[in-house]
Amino acid sequence: MAADDRARLLAGAHHDPHGLLGAHPVRGGIAFRVLRPYAQAVTVLGEGLRAELHDEGDGLFSGVLPLSEVPAYSLLVTYDDNEIEAEDPYRFLPALGELDLHLIGEGRHEELWTALGARPMTHQGVPGTRFTVWAPNALGVRVTGDFCYWDGTAYPMRSLGSTGVWELFLPGVGDGALYKFDIARPDGSHTLRADPMARRTEVPPATASIVTESHHVWQDDLWMAARGDRPVHESPFSVYEVHLPSWRPRLTYRQLAEQLPAYVRDLGFTHVEFLPVAEHPFGGSWGYQVTGFYAPTARMGTPDDFRFLVDALHRAGIGVIVDWVPAHFPKDDWALAHFDGRTLYEHEDPTRSEHPDWGTLEFDYGRKEVRNFLVANATYWCEEFHIDGLRVDAVASMLYLDYSREAGEWSPNEHGGRENLDAVAFLQEMNATVYRRCPGVITIAEESTAWDGVTRATHHVGPGGFGGLGFGLKWNMGWMHDSLGYVSKEPVHRKYHHHEMTFSMVYAYSENYVLPISHDEVVHGKRALVSKMPGDWWQQRATHRAYLGFMWAHPGKQLLFMGQEFAQGAEWSETTGPDWWLLDPSYSAEPDHRGVRDLVRDLNTVYRDAPPLWQRDTDPGGFAWVAGDAAEDNVFAFLRHDASGAPLLAVSHFSPVVRHDYRLGVPDTVPAWAEVLNTDAARYGGGDIRNEDPLKPDSTPSHGQPVSIQLTLPPLATVWLRPV
Repeated sequence: MAADDRARLLAGAHHDPHGLLGAHPVRGGIAFRVLRPYAQAVTVLGEGLRAELHDEGDGLFSGVLPLSEVPAYSLLVTYDDNEIEAEDPYRFLPALGELDLHLIGEGRHEELWTALGARPMTHQGVPGTRFTVWAPNALGVRVTGDFCYWDGTAYPMRSLGSTGVWELFLPGVGDGALYKFDIARPDGSHTLRADPMARRTEVPPATASIVTESHHVWQDDLWMAARGDRPVHESPFSVYEVHLPSWRPRLTYRQLAEQLPAYVRDLGFTHVEFLPVAEHPFGGSWGYQVTGFYAPTARMGTPDDFRFLVDALHRAGIGVIVDWVPAHFPKDDWALAHFDGRTLYEHEDPTRSEHPDWGTLEFDYGRKEVRNFLVANATYWCEEFHIDGLRVDAVASMLYLDYSREAGEWSPNEHGGRENLDAVAFLQEMNATVYRRCPGVITIAEESTAWDGVTRATHHVGPGGFGGLGFGLKWNMGWMHDSLGYVSKEPVHRKYHHHEMTFSMVYAYSENYVLPISHDEVVHGKRALVSKMPGDWWQQRATHRAYLGFMWAHPGKQLLFMGQEFAQGAEWSETTGPDWWLLDPSYSAEPDHRGVRDLVRDLNTVYRDAPPLWQRDTDPGGFAWVAGDAAEDNVFAFLRHDASGAPLLAVSHFSPVVRHDYRLGVPDTVPAWAEVLNTDAARYGGGDIRNEDPLKPDSTPSHGQPVSIQLTLPPLATVWLRPV
C-alpha cells in the first residue's frame, strides 16, 4: 500500500477504503487486506480455504492467495483472549442505489429516511446494517459504536461521489446497536457526531444514535382510510395541547396510551397536539431545540412505543398533531452544528445563521440538501408515525431576514426586501409535498405577523407577489392577545376595550384560523388562564368559563393547553405538569375545578353536534353580529350558520351583574330559541341563572332584525341558544 494511502486510511481520512481493503484481483491471484486494530492474527476462511494473512503493523493484515477469482469468504480474527469469525465489510458492493444517490443529489428524495442513516437489511445474502451519512466537506468518515468498543478505526466509510454521501454496510450489526460517525474535518481534526437521520437515540443526556427497525403492527386502518373524507375546515376541530413528558410525569409512551386517549375522548376533543416529541438534549426547551429530527424522544420509550400511543389515540377516534421545528437547531458539538467541519445545515453567512433570540442556528433553506432533509422530515412523521397534522413552530422567524435584527445586522434579498425567499420556497415545497403524499393531514402555522397568504394555495399569487405558503390553518395570535387583554381588565374598564374582542372579525376570514390558548400563554409570569381574570375566586372562574364559551363559538378552530381545562391556578411547570390534585375529591375546592372540566366536556359535545359552529368557519356567510357594539353592557352576541342556514345564537356577557329582559334581534324564521349551553349552570360552579323555558320572539324590531327575544343574561357568562 502506498504510504499516503496507508496514512490516510489509518487517520480515517480516506475517501475510498474499499479500494484498499477487502479482496481484489492482482497479478498472481487475489490480494486480501484487512484492518483490525488490536488483532493478533487474521485468517481468511472459505470453502476449502484457510490462509493466515501477513501482519503489516498498525492493525493491517494482507496477503496474496493464488486464486483465479474472489471467493465467498469470511475472516477469523484472533485477539489476546478470543477468536471471532466475521464477514468482511469491505467485500460488499454499495448498498445504496444509483436512483437514491441521484435524488439526494437533486435534493428531491421524498423518502430520505430510507436512504440515509442506519438501516438494518440483508445485503448480498448477509444480514447487517447499512450506514449512510451526508458529509460533503469531510476528508473521511468512520462508523463507531458499541459493536467495536467505540473505536471506529476498523470501519472507514466510502465516499459515493459528488453527492457528499458516505456509505458502509456492516454485517452482523443490527437492531439496538449504538453508533456515531467519526468525521475527519477539512483541517484534519476529528469530531464524533450523532446521526442527523437517526430514527432512535439514547435517553438524554446520553447522545448516541441507535440502530432501529419497526415491528409495530398498526391497528388504525379505519382511521387512516377515513381521515381525509371531510376537509378539516368544514369539520369540528378542537385540540387538547399536551407536553407529553409532564402530562403525567414519569409515564412511558405505553402507559400514556392507557390513560391519555380515554381522558381526551371523555372531554370530547377531536385532536391532541403534542409539544415537539423529536429528540432534544435539554428538557427545559420543551422540545423546541431539536437535535434528533427523525427520532421521537427516548425519554418515554422507543419509536415503536410512540407508534403504539398514536395508534391508541386513533382507535379512540382522536387525531394527533405534532409540533414541528424547522426554524432552528441548537449548537451542541455532537449534533448538526458545523457537522462536517464547515457550515452545512446552517447558513454560511453568520448574520443569517445565528438566531439572535434563542442562541441557536438557523437552517440554510437555500441549500437543496438541507431543504430535502426538512421536507422529507415532515412527511416522515406523517407516514412513519401516522401523524395527522404538523403545527410548524416559529414561522415568522423564518420568513423575515430582519427578524429580531436591527438595521445593519441583516442584508436584503435580491429584490431589496426583507422577505427570506429561500424560507418561503421551502415552506411552499414542504406544504405541497405533505398534502400530495399524505391525504387528510393538516399543516398549521404559528405565524405571528400579518404575512399575506399563509393559508393560501401555493400557486395563488397574492398582492405582494408571492404565492401562498400553503398551510391549512394558522394560529390566530392577534385574537389570543386581544381577547386575553380584554378579559384581564376589571369589568368596569372593559367597555373601553370592547373593540379588542370585536376586532378579530375584521380579519377573521383573511386566513383559516385556530384560536390558541397554548402553553406559551400560561408560563413565564403570564399566569394560568383562570389567574389572568380579575376579581375574587368566583369571578375568576366565571370569567374563565365565559371566555371558553366565547372562544368555542367564535369562528375558527380551538386549542387549549393541558391544565386549563380544569382551571389550574398555577403556571404550568414542565417538571411537575398539571396540578391533578385539584381534582382529588378530598380537596375542598375540587367541585370548582371539576365544574370547569365538565363545562369543557359539554362545550366539545355541543360543539361537535352543532354544524353552525364549525361548518362555515372559513366562510363570512357563516357569521353575523347581533350586538357587536354593546360596550356599556359588556355584551357580545352573534349568530353562526351552517351550510343549510340553520343558526346558533351565542351571547357572552362580561359584567358581574344579572341583566333581565335583555333584548336581542333574531331572524324571524325561528319560532323559538332554547338554551343548549350556559356557563353559569350550577354543575359548572355558576349561580345557575338560566333561561329554562323556550324564548319566543315578539314583533319588536331590534339590531336590524324584524323580531327579537328577551332573555336573562347571567353574570360573567356565555349562553348558546338554538332553534327549538
